[in-house]
Amino acid sequence: MSDVLSARNLRKRFVDGERELRVLDGIDLDIRRGERVAVVGRSGTGKSTLLHILAGLADPDVGEVRVAGQSMTSASSDGRAAIRNQYMGFVYQFHHLLPEFSALENVAMPLIVSGRTSLESEERAKNLLDAVDLTERVGHRPHQLSGGERQRVALARAMATEPDILLADEPTGNLDRENASRVMKLIADMSTATGTAFIVVTHDASIADKMNRSFVLEDGRLNA
Repeated sequence: MSDVLSARNLRKRFVDGERELRVLDGIDLDIRRGERVAVVGRSGTGKSTLLHILAGLADPDVGEVRVAGQSMTSASSDGRAAIRNQYMGFVYQFHHLLPEFSALENVAMPLIVSGRTSLESEERAKNLLDAVDLTERVGHRPHQLSGGERQRVALARAMATEPDILLADEPTGNLDRENASRVMKLIADMSTATGTAFIVVTHDASIADKMNRSFVLEDGRLNA
């Protein structure tokens, strides 16, 4: 399997008065196609910072991130956005669904934005909602869905453009254990079926058991 994302010597520090916090202290990471990787750590250890740097939403002090062979860190703002749009998907702890649109419309939205026809976008959205067992909820708006259902819609939306890699920031943080387990199974099933790689950052060590590899982020380092 080829690498869809690689990071080399990522370093990031924050200064608060006279105090210096080294959040990332020489991170190396390679993610292969179809691989599921967990990064586990306590709140405040830098998990979200790492994810933002991998996505090109923040800059490291030192180091480089490459996505599908392209340098994210040296790309312009527009170049980074193009890399994200072409190769990456995102799922967050909070679903960020558009409240005025149905589940179907939320999932279809990134496809329409990318230039696909409404008919093609809606057909793919229906297939994805079927894959996450929400066939009967396609017309429901977010406020009509449970927390677990909203997160499954968010996962379907993230997969809509068939990304090479999906970055998930505490995707089960607001879910009960049953729904969290269901979302993680869907991630595994989708990764196997599509070849999409997943990086999941979480404080829940039990998620690591459901992934191909897991690391603990501590003192700025990734420990296997």
